[in-house]
Parts: sequence; C-alpha cells; structure tokens
Amino acid sequence: MERIKLKSVFLREEMDTLHIRHLYHQIDWSDRLVGILGARGTGKTTLLLQRMKLAFPSDDTALYISLDDIYFASNTLMEVAETFRSRGGKVLFIDEVHKYSGWAREIKNIYDTYNDISIVFTGSSVIDIYQQEADLSRRAIFYELAGLSFREYLRFADVYSGEVISLSDILSQHTQIAFKLSKHFKPIPYFEAYLDHGYYPFFKENIRTYFLRIEQVIRLIIETELRFVDGFDINNTNKVMQLLAILAENVPFKPNISKLSSKIGISRQTVTQYLHYLEKARLINMLNPAGASISILQKPEKVYLENPNLHRAISLSEANQGSRRESFLLNQLRNAKHEVSLPSAGDFLVDRKVTIEVGGKGKSRKQIAGVENAFIAADNLEIGIDEKIPLWLFGFLY
Repeated sequence: MERIKLKSVFLREEMDTLHIRHLYHQIDWSDRLVGILGARGTGKTTLLLQRMKLAFPSDDTALYISLDDIYFASNTLMEVAETFRSRGGKVLFIDEVHKYSGWAREIKNIYDTYNDISIVFTGSSVIDIYQQEADLSRRAIFYELAGLSFREYLRFADVYSGEVISLSDILSQHTQIAFKLSKHFKPIPYFEAYLDHGYYPFFKENIRTYFLRIEQVIRLIIETELRFVDGFDINNTNKVMQLLAILAENVPFKPNISKLSSKIGISRQTVTQYLHYLEKARLINMLNPAGASISILQKPEKVYLENPNLHRAISLSEANQGSRRESFLLNQLRNAKHEVSLPSAGDFLVDRKVTIEVGGKGKSRKQIAGVENAFIAADNLEIGIDEKIPLWLFGFLY
C-alpha cells in the first residue's frame, strides 16, 4: 500500500496542468461514481491526475491507482479501498479498470458499502458497460474522452485559445466567425498540421515519433484491449490488423463483406463483428442511412478511419486528401455528440435535418442541388460565404 501511495504522490506532483481538456469542465465531479471511457492515447490518465492535482494538491484524501499495476496481482481493489478509507481517504482515482478481472463487481461493492468514498475510474472505449455482471449503468455517470478537436489542438500548440462554437452558430454565422478567428491565427496551415499530427495529445512530446506512437497505440488496442470484448477470438488478432490495413487503403469504403471475408480468411459474420469492434475501439467510424437498425451484425454502408491522423499512420500509400477531409468532419461532428447518417444526396446528414457535402475550395453545389438546408464544407478556404463554410471551422464544435 505504501508503494502505490508514493507512486500516486509522485505522479500527481509531476503532472502538468497547463493544458486542460474541454471534458474536464463538463464532468460533474461531485457525483460519487464517475466513469471516463475513451480510446487509448486520448489522455484519460492525464485527466485523472490533473483532477487529483487541482482538487487535492497536497493532502492524502485522494489516491491514484492503476489496475494494471503488478500490486494487484496479489491484492484486491476492495482491500485497497478499505485500507485507504481507514486512513482518512475520500476519493479513489482508478485507472485502466478493464485490466482487472471483476472490476465492475468490486467497484459496485465499494460504492454500495461506503457512502463516504467517491470513485472516478477510466476504461477502454471497447468496454460494454451494460454487459458487466455488476450493474454500474444505474450508479455511474459516464463520459467519453475523444481525441483533440482542432480548437483544442490550437490551444495545446499555444496558438490560440478559443471557446466552443455550436453547430447552429457555424451554419448561420460562419462568415463573421471565421473573419474574427482569422485575425488571431492563419487557419489553413494550422489545419493541415492538425490533419497530419494533431488528434492525439502526445503530439506535444515529440512530433518526429508521433506516428510510431500511433502504430503502437493501434497494436495495443488490437492485441490487448479487444480481448476484453465478449466474443473476440484473440487468435484472429492478425486478421483484424489485416482488415484495418485494407480499410485504410480504401476509405471512405463501401464494404463488400463477401470479398473481405474471402481476402482475410474469416467468415462474413465475423468480418461484420470485427468492424463493430474496431468502431468501439475508435479506430473506424461506420455510416448508415438515418433510421437503419444498428447491431453487431449490421453491415455498414460506408466505413471511414476514425480520425485523419490514422491515414498516414496506417496507409501504405499517401493519404487521400478527400478521405482525410471526410474523416475529419465525421469525427468532429460525432465527438460533439451530433447524430450523423448517410443522406440520399451529399456526404453527411446531421441530426436528420442538415446535409453537408465535403470538398475543396472550388466545390460546387452539384451533388446537393435542390436539397434543402444543405451546405458545403470546403477545405483550403479561410473565410466562406452563404452556404459554403470553411472545413476547419467545424473543428471548434467541442
């Protein structure tokens, strides 16, 4: 216990609190049980330690523990909680819960037994909370930490600190907003940098090794985190890697499940399941028409890489600019909690009422001619007019 307490103090003291994610201010930290889910590499551990440092800067009432620590090979989470509480502890910050067998049951028992203990925990986005044997869904408040928005990237890069802009304001006031923002920074070169290497917070550490880090993240997700998904066969890890590589070369991709099945050497049903797992792991985004039933066996109409940085990290050929544009817009809209589906005309139908076509600066309205409430999200455009909106501006949605 003393060793993990010393480790907790060390990590708290070493944590930088200069750059705080937007989600930090959305979380109601007064709730007794808070769950923060998200893909590997998005900064969940940093968020926990920043909260601990800012709210409990010098006392012993808070403790950070990671459940992949070797300490838990011979000690239980409940034992740690009981000892911590007996010494005056109040808040447990628990990292990597999915690495610990029976984590949901023990967290539930701590929560139900000790009403003077609060818990904040993190876990992989592949976790299906509703499939756990202990029902945490009625007890915990859950949040998801995505990668950096373009707005957050600018702040982390010490370029510009701006507020979130709603989709309705972007659609109705984009010319005035873009004109105002462009006085503070040149959006086009910074946006290109973001598409290349700005989604994961670790870009701050070393841009030269950024894509090696992404490759490591992808491999860890597929080789270690997907094994926590019910029904995933760990023997098919290389098949999943192969599937992801095929998608990366072809996105946006209209999958032919039979051809994918034949090429990879697994059944059609398994291919569809693995697409679902890759989406849960936040490595791809799948798109279907509005109102279509969504299930683990539902074949998607189109598949995208989850964020534009993945194109360069995974694809063997140079990333297609059009693919990166669409990947970016779908990513930012969904991370801002907008519903996005496949329209009959255009690229994306947002909240079942707004159609958006994505393209370059010279993109015409041909694909969305006659469509009501339709807009063009144009790349390489600093300031737009009427229904043509700069693509980069959608990076301020969260």
